[in-house]
Amino acid sequence: MTRDAQTETVHVIDDDQSMRKALDRLFRSAGLRTHTYDSPANFLTAKEPDLAGCLVLDVRLPGVNGLDFHAQLAAQGVYLPVIFMTGHGNIPMSVRGMKGGAVDFLTKPFHDEEMLAAVAQAMALDRDQRKIEAVRLDLQARFVTLTKREREVVDLVTMGKMNKQVAGALGLSEITVKVHRGTAMRKMGARTLAELVRMAATLSKPNGLSAPSTDV
Repeated sequence: MTRDAQTETVHVIDDDQSMRKALDRLFRSAGLRTHTYDSPANFLTAKEPDLAGCLVLDVRLPGVNGLDFHAQLAAQGVYLPVIFMTGHGNIPMSVRGMKGGAVDFLTKPFHDEEMLAAVAQAMALDRDQRKIEAVRLDLQARFVTLTKREREVVDLVTMGKMNKQVAGALGLSEITVKVHRGTAMRKMGARTLAELVRMAATLSKPNGLSAPSTDV
């Protein structure tokens, strides 16, 4: 999905109502759109049309640990940058959060400036991630236009195989390989082999070079 700055939201999950209200006021005073939730379950059922922005997540929540919930989101393909907050922080907990990809780990009580700085960093990270994902999706759309044979040639060429080696591996003539390679590069919009290799690397994260096709 596309999104612009107006859809960026600071999603706050904390079972403490006073903390939710305080953060809501803080973020709105800074001109940020915010949604608050008293539990991870309510966050999941909110069905936001586009989860752009970041997540401010309390570590100690009823029924689920914030760190575990963060891992669950990642497993479901939700990669919102996360800022953890806790009143009972310790080094192992902080290390686990940061290793899991958290932007920051704030111990309550924290200064407003600390939270706003962390949110600004998380928002910037989210924008960068979404730009990369938009590029990947565009490349994937181009890749699915390739025939099965063209994809096989691209796979081997981007692995560093020479045309002669590709021809031997696929049982084709070298001229046929050159034709498939040229057509594939044109469809992908790659002007050079180096560009094609970069495109292949982008497509391999996370879904890889794969697409269904009945073409030969």
